[in-house]
Amino acid sequence: QAELVESGGGSVQAGDSLRLSCAPSGRTFTYLAMAWFRQAPGKEREFVAFISRSGATSEYVESVKDRFIISKDNVKNVGYLQMNSLKAEDTAVYYCAATVGFGSRSQRTWEYWGQGTQVTVSL
Repeated sequence: QAELVESGGGSVQAGDSLRLSCAPSGRTFTYLAMAWFRQAPGKEREFVAFISRSGATSEYVESVKDRFIISKDNVKNVGYLQMNSLKAEDTAVYYCAATVGFGSRSQRTWEYWGQGTQVTVSL
């Protein structure tokens, strides 16, 4: 059973925006680092962005810099991924991940995962 639940995915056209949300499911988390990964059809899951526990530090894969913004609400422990200027190559299942540790671009860093939400961008 996934410990995080993603929402906000959908089908949009190139240039549109979407905001993904990630919330804990069935248990209480406190002060988490959070991340987003994605898996396109026929490809391996890849890092997209992560934000530190405090929210002061964030990192992005080069392909989404200046288009995506990761953020989180430390009171609610809800994470967000604002995706702007979407491109067809952003089409993927997007996964939220969390850790009580520091986090990194490596999937092995993250102990809590969601089941994913589909984002489809058409031309």
